[in-house]
Amino acid sequence: MAYRSDEERSTSSNAVGEDPAPIAGAMPRIVTSEINMGFHPEEPVEEPLMASELPLNTAVSANVAAADATDIEWRTGQVHTTDEGITLMPTRANPVARRLLAKMWISDAPPTEALNIVERLQGTPYANPKINVDQDASNRRTMEFALDLGETLIRYGAGALEVETSVIAVTAALGLSHLDVDITNQSLHLNYSPPDGESYSVLRVVRSYTSNYAGMVLVHELVSDIIAGGVSRTASAARLKQITRKPKPFPRWIAATSRAVFAAAFVLFIGGSWAGALVAMVSSSLVTQISRYGSRWRVPEFFTIAASTLTVTVIALLGHQFHAPLDPALVVSGGILLLLPSGRFVSALQDAINGFPVTAVGRLFSASLIYGAILCGIATALVISDLLGGEKVDVHKIVQTEYPTWLLVVLVGVAIVAGAVTEQSALRLLLPTAGIAVGGYLVMLLAESIGLGDRATPALVATVIGFAARFAADKLRSPQLVLAAPAVMFLLPGLMIFRAMYGIVINVDETAAGLVEMFNAMAIMLSIAGGVVFGDTLCRPLTSNARRERRRIRRR
Repeated sequence: MAYRSDEERSTSSNAVGEDPAPIAGAMPRIVTSEINMGFHPEEPVEEPLMASELPLNTAVSANVAAADATDIEWRTGQVHTTDEGITLMPTRANPVARRLLAKMWISDAPPTEALNIVERLQGTPYANPKINVDQDASNRRTMEFALDLGETLIRYGAGALEVETSVIAVTAALGLSHLDVDITNQSLHLNYSPPDGESYSVLRVVRSYTSNYAGMVLVHELVSDIIAGGVSRTASAARLKQITRKPKPFPRWIAATSRAVFAAAFVLFIGGSWAGALVAMVSSSLVTQISRYGSRWRVPEFFTIAASTLTVTVIALLGHQFHAPLDPALVVSGGILLLLPSGRFVSALQDAINGFPVTAVGRLFSASLIYGAILCGIATALVISDLLGGEKVDVHKIVQTEYPTWLLVVLVGVAIVAGAVTEQSALRLLLPTAGIAVGGYLVMLLAESIGLGDRATPALVATVIGFAARFAADKLRSPQLVLAAPAVMFLLPGLMIFRAMYGIVINVDETAAGLVEMFNAMAIMLSIAGGVVFGDTLCRPLTSNARRERRRIRRR
């Protein structure tokens, strides 16, 4: 019988009911050493590495090993050390330890790339704006609305930082994330350049200014509502139009009366007589009329201020010529105090510190011109009096009346309220402003009692006022400048300015001393402005937005 090959046998059909013939190599080979009484061996268990065998580049050090699952520390997420001195790190780490390690590994070095413009809002009342996804207008109309809002703030006297942060917050909340803002003195430039869209660039020049602190507060509230996400662009534009068309909170006659009350209260505060306070009221009323007609006839502000100061000084010198029971130096000090550009000095120092050098120089130069106009008015009146043979004033022997401390505190409160009304502040902010000023005056009394000095005392008091104004502004939803600018008026060196100008113009032998005193007056005004800004900076970590930011960081 002939034998068939394996291929032939595999290709041939099997008989019915028979199993297929096995093929060589189709079954796995089992060696004899692998046969163990019919049981398969278990998979080898890999033993954990010893502490000395752990790699040094792991998240734990070389003496840290994994804890046993039965350990109570492993189940509670605690780190402990065994009797052999080995630190056991649980698989489920303690949440507190994780946060501490995350803070240790976070780098404080700033990135080399450009920061997002929204980061500019950190530390301001407009931090973390809520983006409104339901837009009802184009990007161009949103930019025009932001431009109108910034122009309104500049007209009302807001600082460059307040304007910039307001515009950034509004545009970010309304969906414009690729916007550049440039503020240069009286111009506002916005440039929108999205990576995949059409670019826009708009410019606005502000050529008129007005005292309207109440309007500034309303714009601040509008920006706060926009970044909260509850106001659309169309509704925001309508509210802004209502704010610009809304009349000032106090009519013209109340503002004029408040100016006169302020002058009288300040004359009494610095030791003047009641007759001097009455003369100061009359001269301040004339100053109001001069300012009114100067604005109507489009007379430059420099000449209006000079004419106002000339009128105040002439009236004071006439009272002295007729031997009225008053001191002309004190009357002039009270009359020119509201003419001093204290708010502009504060805004200029704030812009310089916050990174707006061009705007700061422009505002500082404008404030210096107003200061120069006051000096020109005083000098002109003194020259006229000397040419007409008027009686000279002994500025070194000023007759001052001593009033009790409680009356001085009342006079400070009355004067600051009257000054705030003159600046058209909001009605609900009058008492807080007066309270901040009274607190500053008490600090001044304390500083004088310990002998702090004539130059350091105004800076310290202004810092306290700036701190309190920022804290109160955060609670009352208003800009800090609205509360701080009127509250520092009692610190302004009006008497020192008159003494310096009298020495420069009349007493030629005392020209050097007059120039030194003039420099001291300017230095005191700058120190007051710097103190307000410094107090604002110190209080920023205590504001509500800063506290919310710290809570948000802790939750990370």
